[in-house]
Amino acid sequence: MNEETPIEENRQTPFLEPPSDSEATRPEPSDLFNNNPLQLDKLRSLEGQNILSATQFSFGQVAELCKLAAILEKIEVWPYHPLDGKIAVTAFFEPSTRTRISFESSVHRLGGKVISIADGTTTGQAKGESLGDIGEMFNAYADLVIMRHTETDAPEQILNNLRIPLINAGNGSGEHPTQALADWFAILKWKPSLAEPNPNRENQLHLGILGTPGSMRAVKSFLLMALLFKDHIKKVTVISEMADPFGSDVIDHLTAAGIEYGVTNDIQETIADLDVIYMNSIAFLGDSYKNLDARFKLDSNSPLKEDAVILHPLARLDELDSSLDKTPHNLYFSQAHGAVFIRQALLMSVLGRLDSLPDLDKL
Repeated sequence: MNEETPIEENRQTPFLEPPSDSEATRPEPSDLFNNNPLQLDKLRSLEGQNILSATQFSFGQVAELCKLAAILEKIEVWPYHPLDGKIAVTAFFEPSTRTRISFESSVHRLGGKVISIADGTTTGQAKGESLGDIGEMFNAYADLVIMRHTETDAPEQILNNLRIPLINAGNGSGEHPTQALADWFAILKWKPSLAEPNPNRENQLHLGILGTPGSMRAVKSFLLMALLFKDHIKKVTVISEMADPFGSDVIDHLTAAGIEYGVTNDIQETIADLDVIYMNSIAFLGDSYKNLDARFKLDSNSPLKEDAVILHPLARLDELDSSLDKTPHNLYFSQAHGAVFIRQALLMSVLGRLDSLPDLDKL
């Protein structure tokens, strides 16, 4: 730990309060780590690892990543230069706004450097070069690759030759594990008791998903990561136009977790009982985006439970009306803002730079 520089409050990326005319939910980050000390040892096992799926994390790793992210949201971290000397390639062969820029912001604010591919048509793949060959070149150029690709098996292809860590930033209709980390970081800040392994079963949550996990990678990763918190969850209800919205692999994970789940195509049947609503309508299918489950819409007149919160990975279409933006149901802006800090926590863990932090016992 770096003990020479005093810990200062975060002024570079300060805690964001809602606008004065908004009641949107912005949980206080320090509630997540006060009286619940960070256990860095649980994160050291991530050093040098590829981050490909929400299923590869343990409950403890997610809880500690979220606690570290909450600390990074509160303290001024740039004086410690955690990623000094490290270079990350952000290789985006599919369009992205929030994911690419939040990763690049995360690296820069930690003192690292970024080589950015914002358009896959500018790479050798446009000439027919294999992802395996591109991966071989990346070994010489950087310390870590963050990749989004239209092909679901793209991580497998590039890992044929890639020997530096890979972070999957979205692979076709596969997964989006760091979005799931951002989702659960927002939820854990909202309900810090979720970071405790021994839940109060009287306060279990009814989790609702408006979307199709089998076709929407962010929704799939969110649901798979939710299974780590199964002791805190009373039930998962998926609201979808499809009779089977999961896909066989998700069903296998649900069955193994022993969690109660249901499917309905009637939003009115369950919405008033949901504590957390995760929604999306954009799916990447084949080679283009499709708008699924678009008839399920929420607005300020929806019969939501009084203290229910809504999450959305964004970008949104008309399924999530802006009339909800200034209500306490809005956790989705906090979810988006927190993505930088959870990705910082992950990058420091994967690149083995946790020891560059100050003595956090002084917080």
